Amino acid sequence: MKIICIGRNYSEHAKELKNEIPDKPVVFLKPQTALLKDNKPFYYPEWTKDLHYETELVLKICKQGKYIDEKFARKYFDEVTVGIDFTARDLQSQQKAKGLPWEIAKAFDNSAVIGEFRKANGSDGFNFCMKLNGTEVQKGNTNDMMFSFEKIIVYASQFFTLQTGDMIFTGTPAGVGAVKIGDRLEGFLETEKVFDFEVK
Repeated sequence: MKIICIGRNYSEHAKELKNEIPDKPVVFLKPQTALLKDNKPFYYPEWTKDLHYETELVLKICKQGKYIDEKFARKYFDEVTVGIDFTARDLQSQQKAKGLPWEIAKAFDNSAVIGEFRKANGSDGFNFCMKLNGTEVQKGNTNDMMFSFEKIIVYASQFFTLQTGDMIFTGTPAGVGAVKIGDRLEGFLETEKVFDFEVK
C-alpha cells in the first residue's frame, strides 16, 4: 500500500504559501508508516516547531491499473474520506531553500491521518471541512480542484501502478495552519464526522 499526495491543487492554497500555480499535478509519496487511523492521537514530533495541518479529500483505490484512460478513471476508486497531510513547515522551508527533497517534512511517521471511509456513490463535488478545537478553520469542495480526480489518476498512473488499497490525498484548500499539543482536530465529509483525534 502506498500513499500518493497531490500538492498545490487548490489555487487559493498555492497563493497563501506564495507558490506558483502548477500546470501539472505536483506529486509526492508517503510510506505506509505515515498512516494514522482509528482516531489514534498524533504525537507532536520533537524536531519541528511549526507543524501545520492540511485537510484533504482522500480516495481509496479499488483495483489495479497502469496508464489509466481518463474515461475509465472513475472506476478505480469507490470510497472517499477526509484526511490530514501533516507538514513540518519549518523543515520543508529549509529543504526547499537548499533545493533538496522535502519528504522528511511530509512523509514522517503518522503524518497521513485518515478518517473512516465512505462509499463515493458517483458524486463529483464533495464538501469537507476541519474543526480545530471546535472552530472551523478549513473547508473545501472538490469541484474547486485544479486537477480533478480523473486527471490525478491518469497522471499518477503514468508513473506508478495503482494497486488496490492505495490512497490518494487530493490536495488542500486555503486555510492551513499550525497545531500545538492539546489541540483537537475533527474532520467532516459533508455533514458526517469521519475523524476526531488529539495532538499530544
